[in-house]
Amino acid sequence: MIEVLRVGAYRKLFTAQVVALLGTGLLTVALGLLAFDLAGGQAGAVLGTALTIKMLAYVFVAPVMAALVERLPRKAVLVVADLVRAGVAVMLPFIDQVWQIYVLVFVLQAASATFTPAFQALIPVVLPKEKDYTRALSLSRLAYDLESLLSPVLAAALLTVMSYSNLFIGTVAGFLLSALMVVTTRLPGVSLTKPTGSLLHRTTLGTRIFLREPSLRGLMALNLVVACGTALVLVNTVVYVRDLFGGSNSEVAVALACYGAGSMVVALSAPALLDRISDRSMMMVGAMVVTAGVAAAAIVAAVEPSWLFLLTVWVLLGAGTSMINTPSARLLRRAATDETRSYLFTAQFSLSHACFIIGYPVAGWVGAAAGQTAAAVVLAVLATLSTLAAYRLWPRRQAMQGADGEWPATVSEKDR
Repeated sequence: MIEVLRVGAYRKLFTAQVVALLGTGLLTVALGLLAFDLAGGQAGAVLGTALTIKMLAYVFVAPVMAALVERLPRKAVLVVADLVRAGVAVMLPFIDQVWQIYVLVFVLQAASATFTPAFQALIPVVLPKEKDYTRALSLSRLAYDLESLLSPVLAAALLTVMSYSNLFIGTVAGFLLSALMVVTTRLPGVSLTKPTGSLLHRTTLGTRIFLREPSLRGLMALNLVVACGTALVLVNTVVYVRDLFGGSNSEVAVALACYGAGSMVVALSAPALLDRISDRSMMMVGAMVVTAGVAAAAIVAAVEPSWLFLLTVWVLLGAGTSMINTPSARLLRRAATDETRSYLFTAQFSLSHACFIIGYPVAGWVGAAAGQTAAAVVLAVLATLSTLAAYRLWPRRQAMQGADGEWPATVSEKDR
C-alpha cells in the first residue's frame, strides 16, 4: 500500500491531508471546551447546532463553490481554502458570544467544503493507474481512522501542559503546513474548459450524473447505509457505554477504538480484496454487515448482553462502513471525465453528508424520546431499505469489474 508514497506529488498531498486532519481533530476538542465555557450546561445544544451548520455547509455550499472555482487552478483553490481555515482558527480563541461560534464554524466548513472535493478530485489525476488509486484510497481511509483515534489522545496530552485555547495554535499550524505542502507540490496539468450553462446548471451537474449512472445511483443508497451505522456509533456510543453498561469515559474510548479498528482492518486489506472481487460485491457485503450490525445494536440495547458482544458489534459496524466508503471513489473515477471529475466528487461529498442530516437526528432524537432500542430499530429499517434500493438501482450486469481499471464488455458505451 505504501508504495504509492513513492510518487512525490501524492506523497506531499497525503502529508497535507494528514496534518490538516490532525489540526481539525484538535479543533474539535477545543471547540467543545470553548462551547462549555460560553454556554455551560447548554454546550451540547451549541455543539449540536454547530454540527448542523457544518452539514448544511457541506450539502449546499460545496456544489456552489465547485461551480464558482472550476476555472481556477486547483493548487490555488486548495491553498486559499487552507488559509481561510487557518484564519478562522486564529479568531476562535478570541470570541465571547455563542453566535460568533456559529458564524465562524460556517465559514470554516464552507472552506472545508471547497477544499475536500477539490483535493479528492486531484488524486486520480496524480495516480492515473487504478491499482495505485485503490491503494491511495485505502491510505486515505486509514488516515481518517487514525485521526479519530489519535487526535483526542494528542489533545489530552497537550491539555496537561497548556490551556485548551492553545490547541487552536495546533489547528492553525496544521492548516498552514497543509497549504505549504500543496504549494510545494508539482501537479500534473489539468485542462480547464470554458464553463457551459448557467451557475444552476453547473451546480447540479454532479447530482444529475449520479441520477443517470447505475453505479452512482446505487452509491447514493449506500451512502444512507453508511450514515445509519456511523450515526449510531458517533451519537449513541456514550449512551450505550455509560448508561446501559455503566461504563467509564475510558470504556467509551475503547468502544470507539473498536469501531475505528474494524474500519482500519478493511482499509488495509481493501487493495488485495479489490484485485479479486468487484467494487459492487464488496460494497453490497458491507451494506449487509452494517445492517446486521445496527440490528445487533438493537439487541444490545434491549437485553444488554456481554460487554464483549457490544465491542464485536462496533468492530463489525466499522468494517462494514469501510467496505462501502473505501471503494466508493473508484466508482466516481470511472464515471468521470476531466470536465466532470470535480462535479462528481463534489456531488458525492454533498449527497453523502445529506444522509447524515437524516441519520444524526434519528439516532439522537429517537434515542432520547423512545430509547436506544427504538433508535437502532429505525436505523436498521432505513439501512435495510437502502441496501435493497442499492441492489435494485445498481444491477450486477452494470457492475464495473477489473483490478486493471478496464471496462467489462457488458458495459455499454452510453454507461461509460
